[in-house]
Amino acid sequence: MRHRPLHVALSAFADECAWQLSEETADGAEVPFEIVESRGARRDTPLYCYRPLTETFIRDRLGVLERLPSYPSAARALAALDGVGDYLRAQAEPRVPVDPRERADLALGVFVSRVFREATEFVITPERFDRAYRELEDALLDGRAQAVVVAPLFGLRLVSPELPLGQGLSLIRGEEMQDAPAAALWPGGGADEPCVLACLTSTNEPGAAAPLSAAAARFRRLLTALRLYDPVRVALGPVAWERTGAGPWSIGDIGTGGRANGVITIAEEAEDELRAFCNLISRRTPRAGELAWALRRYELGCERSSAFEALTDHLLGLRALLEPEGPQSGRLAGRLAALCATPEQRLAVTERVAHAVSMERTIVAGLAPIDGGVEKLLAEIAGHLRALLRDVLCGHLDSDLRSLADRLLAESGAAA
Repeated sequence: MRHRPLHVALSAFADECAWQLSEETADGAEVPFEIVESRGARRDTPLYCYRPLTETFIRDRLGVLERLPSYPSAARALAALDGVGDYLRAQAEPRVPVDPRERADLALGVFVSRVFREATEFVITPERFDRAYRELEDALLDGRAQAVVVAPLFGLRLVSPELPLGQGLSLIRGEEMQDAPAAALWPGGGADEPCVLACLTSTNEPGAAAPLSAAAARFRRLLTALRLYDPVRVALGPVAWERTGAGPWSIGDIGTGGRANGVITIAEEAEDELRAFCNLISRRTPRAGELAWALRRYELGCERSSAFEALTDHLLGLRALLEPEGPQSGRLAGRLAALCATPEQRLAVTERVAHAVSMERTIVAGLAPIDGGVEKLLAEIAGHLRALLRDVLCGHLDSDLRSLADRLLAESGAAA
């Protein structure tokens, strides 16, 4: 196995196909046979045997297999790779689609047929799967080199050995990747267990360098999604390790930092939700504008070692979304309370935000109190900013939060 995300995705899909096809035969569906003539010991004596047409049986049910939960991940994993056309041609497919997703759909049907070649019972065995997977991987990677980039994630725990996220990106429990650099698995030392690794796997032309810059961008978007997914503050190591083929690992800077605050455990039943959330955030994250600027302030606040500095970052992010008139308008507290609190709680939230703004002034002046309850206040302000960013990016709120807040305040004033 040279391509971990692909192996994980196809293994899950093959398991579900075995279950589905077994259900079909249990309900009365029969695998068709053809009679094949061969020669016995005496050349003039023909022998006849029955050969199961498993491929026909499976192709007639591709519509059902495409509705299996693991199908989208398997199709995305294949569509992201070069060489799928080579695999289809090696399997004597008469037509190779131009569109990558259509190629992946066709290749998945061929792959499942190869797994259960001439089988009458749809039971997955290591020998069957490994034989079919080697055929596929050899075609995909022939003349190409596998490139892998890994970086440690802090504050994250996986129940499953590996969580594929799509397009070669996955989360891997450190103990499952024993050939990873020790410094990536145990950064800093003192941990009870190895880190979860963010891993990007891709195929390159011979001699090409591992895609460290592309991996850094993918890892950064992943970190953004994880921070919006749960209030636990996940952090990414400042460096990553890369290698191509069987070459040595080399280290490179990816420009991240910060410390984790707490631990989030991703249970097996939450994996699909997290995968969908990460893909959604990656697609909808803006590259410019107020929302992008506020999101960057949120991320900077998550990476600060000082709670005071983090508080000022989060307040700046909230102002970009809710107070374009500037802090002198004094409208931030009321607008934020209108969006993030029930009518009964608005006064209390308004007072807490006003207190944060007052503390911001003392922080800028270098007069911040030693013990002013800043950690609790920071958690509240960060929670409000995170909720607004998450709801806008997920499409639950319009991006014009200021107008929405003013409308809610006007409605509540008219009701009073």
